[in-house]
Amino acid sequence: MKEVNLYSDGACSGNPGAGGWGAVLEYKGHRRELSGGEAETTNNRMELTAVIEGLRALKEPCRVTVTTDSQYVANGINLGWAESWKRNGWRKKDKKPALNPELWDALLTEIARHEVTIVWIKGHAGHPENERCDALAVAEWKKIKEQQSID
Repeated sequence: MKEVNLYSDGACSGNPGAGGWGAVLEYKGHRRELSGGEAETTNNRMELTAVIEGLRALKEPCRVTVTTDSQYVANGINLGWAESWKRNGWRKKDKKPALNPELWDALLTEIARHEVTIVWIKGHAGHPENERCDALAVAEWKKIKEQQSID
């Protein structure tokens, strides 16, 4: 099984607002950068999307180490929150609806294809790949803002 590193980040201008996500995939010295954005979204949605799109880009099942600065993503998977929400009809322990159920469901589907380890790191702390993902995400929301100002 191939061993891949996936670095991810999301960013938003306003929350909600224009948002972007960035992901970097690394495998045996090869590197691929991915990014995208949405006109009206939240930071958490972009954090989830970055991981989902990074995993979707893999053509076969892999052993993937996902590095994220999102405690929302890391805890949602590592602490079993997403699995629990899904089992409970996308409801949290307090019976309130879980946010972003379609993205969590997509992430759980992608994780099931691979062997995934989620590693949380502090954001904006000089981690080169995290900083690159942030730059990709910010560039995406800036493109959206520029387009909105033209329209």
